[in-house]
Amino acid sequence: MKRTFDIVVSSLGIVALGIVLLCIALAVKIDSPGPVLFRQRRVGLGERLFTILKFRSMYWDADQPSINVSPSNDPRVTRVGKFLRGWYFDELPQLFNVLKGDMSLVGPRPETPEFIALLSREERRVLSVRPGIVGPSTLAFMDEGERLSAVSDPGSLYVAEILHDRVRLDLEYVGGHSLAYDIRLLIRQAFAIVRSRS
Repeated sequence: MKRTFDIVVSSLGIVALGIVLLCIALAVKIDSPGPVLFRQRRVGLGERLFTILKFRSMYWDADQPSINVSPSNDPRVTRVGKFLRGWYFDELPQLFNVLKGDMSLVGPRPETPEFIALLSREERRVLSVRPGIVGPSTLAFMDEGERLSAVSDPGSLYVAEILHDRVRLDLEYVGGHSLAYDIRLLIRQAFAIVRSRS
């Protein structure tokens, strides 16, 4: 049922948001040079690597940090990128990841291989389900950018605390998720985004 729900909702979402997706793509292209989509390797179900899709929200030629985190005051983020991130519109291309089967609408957020390498055997249980666009840690850490920007070394904070706190929340999802819970979490996330922008 979960996979059927993912296919139906992601398909309808892509069709319904088609014009919006095209407008966002055009805005990204006009705002700064570079590709419209940002592609990155993430670790998914069964530790299988896949390519996650996002609308590009950073300058394409920006210097990459030694660790893959981005505080809210990150100077690499473009003007359009700030808007997209604020409304989570940069995540919309992941509907195609859901349709393909790499991701689910709801599940643990996928990490990059270097962060997965830091997880314990118990923490790696998050890889026993498909990663999601939305998950318990996504909702709980909507202020992650602000937390990272409040310290001098965002990478160390993420590795020492945030990464493991997020995984702990996602492990609770792995142990007791259901389709009804997924729907409630999607609704809660939508309302939380609207509240955060009001």
